[in-house]
Amino acid sequence: MENAMAIIGGRATHYIAAGSGEPVVWIHGNTGSCRWFERVMDIPGYRHLAPDLPNFGRSAPLEGVPDIAAYAEAVRAFMGALDAGKAIIVGHSLGGAVAMALATAHPELAKALILVDSCAPTGLKTPETHYPILEMMRTNKALLAQAFRGGVMPTMKDEALFQALVDDAMLMAAPAWSGNARALERFDRAAACGKFAAPVLVVRGEKDAIITEAMARETAAAFPAARLELLDGVGHAVLVEDPDRFKKLFVEFAASIR
Repeated sequence: MENAMAIIGGRATHYIAAGSGEPVVWIHGNTGSCRWFERVMDIPGYRHLAPDLPNFGRSAPLEGVPDIAAYAEAVRAFMGALDAGKAIIVGHSLGGAVAMALATAHPELAKALILVDSCAPTGLKTPETHYPILEMMRTNKALLAQAFRGGVMPTMKDEALFQALVDDAMLMAAPAWSGNARALERFDRAAACGKFAAPVLVVRGEKDAIITEAMARETAAAFPAARLELLDGVGHAVLVEDPDRFKKLFVEFAASIR
């Protein structure tokens, strides 16, 4: 697996890449990094590309207020710089919103979407009482790890990967801890999603404490060519909780759209 840094759009962008073949672009969620996809980027026959978004991981911060459309434009620039062409785009959590923004603004870049425990096309409202906790997690690694275990990846068994994901989360830019939640509140691509004709797979884990089944159904209903997969026994992060299960789902979906 290639671990690289590039200057894209005047900004340092960290990413990982693996394999060859049809392009797949992986977009991580809030407090995430490209490391979230290391266990699923070995699917053969594909060129896997996963950046750290601006404000996250080892990439440079975003200028101005965190914004989903700005993150989507950063991914568009990344795809152009790496000559990704038309790709299967996988978005997890906040990355699902970024994937929707990218695909509806630039449908020529998206062969298909896979939205994993994504917010709905009408966004995600964080209760005001949660914002002080978000700011506490910014400097309290133990509190963040507790939140990850309870609400994000309740069935996670790989302790080394878990600790690495927590470490990566602590690299997120300070304005993004509350700013990303505000960006998801402002997000609304429902009308545009109704015009996106390519295939879409919506995935939700039954133990997800962030995205409800109703939200997942809303997401699937927003697209003309979407189907919904409800996964028992996993939470908000099947990509790291049960990567083999996700890879099987990916292969089946990819075969259906060829």
